[in-house]
Amino acid sequence: MYRPNTPWTWAFSLVVLVQAMVALGLESYVFARFQLDLENGASGLTEARSIPTYLSLLIFGFLYQLILVYDALRMKNTIQVIGLCFYNLGILVYTAIEMDQVHDAVVSLLGMNKIVPTFWNNTQPYLIAVPCVVGLVTLCMAFISWKLYDEFAWTIYKQISADLRMKRRYLIYQIYIAILKFDFFFFLGFSVQFLVIVSNTPNVEFGLTIAALPVTIAVLIFAAWACKRESLWASLFVMIWYFAALAYFMFKLVRMYASDQKRIQDYLPARRTLTSFAVITILLMAITIFVACWCMRNYGKGLKQYVNSSKRRSRDADDKLYLQDVPSGPGGAGEGPSRMVID
Repeated sequence: MYRPNTPWTWAFSLVVLVQAMVALGLESYVFARFQLDLENGASGLTEARSIPTYLSLLIFGFLYQLILVYDALRMKNTIQVIGLCFYNLGILVYTAIEMDQVHDAVVSLLGMNKIVPTFWNNTQPYLIAVPCVVGLVTLCMAFISWKLYDEFAWTIYKQISADLRMKRRYLIYQIYIAILKFDFFFFLGFSVQFLVIVSNTPNVEFGLTIAALPVTIAVLIFAAWACKRESLWASLFVMIWYFAALAYFMFKLVRMYASDQKRIQDYLPARRTLTSFAVITILLMAITIFVACWCMRNYGKGLKQYVNSSKRRSRDADDKLYLQDVPSGPGGAGEGPSRMVID
């Protein structure tokens, strides 16, 4: 089992862990306070469903981030480490939007006398504290990532040697695999919010959205397998799904703003958060398609043996440099010049 083994890997792990603990504590308090202050019989309202959904999704986002951090450090994936900084920046934006969305939902519930009047005053400081914590941690993560970049670059050099073209291909592969992991969270986040918050969804559309969740997980796993094995037919199948997903999110985004007035009202309780998730997902899908095409272009050029090699030495052992004296004479006699040997 992997364990951080350098000061900077420990620093990155601990910073993200502390953020998760503090943010989860703050969000859990707001979640519990909401459940206690909500009046009986109000749980079925759209506004009442929206607040737990925002909070639950954010909690899942922090837990998923811990998994990605462990995976990035274990694989020494510099690209994923950098991606985690942007992921944290996305969470920062979401927490800022979340505060306004929660406020709007509370105002609506207060107008219907469905929530205790003191709820907002009791929870507002905690909702403000979350983006402050996330913003500070994002800066810390950016600095530590810069240090980890130098640290992990040596590992890539040892795996790929000094072949610049091969290093570039391996970099594109790392970018693609990292993007797939972030695609999962934003696709899931949009779908869950849509299913829980948006009311009066047609049965066909509702069923397709539910069916898309397990299909998405399967396709993303299959996409990583296809790229690792350099299977052209499998990658082409995945590419078709990418374009279908891109069209789906563009359709959803347009529908939230270009539908009739009654339909737009159904999206209002979560339109800002749904819009942010849809825009980010559309951008990610476009980048995913571009990088996937780049990876397919690199098929059959020798990268497969590096990606799939089962004979790599232990990463922990490979990270250590040893200085030893090299004897100059036969049999070890005499003193020779000291040189650096990579174990």
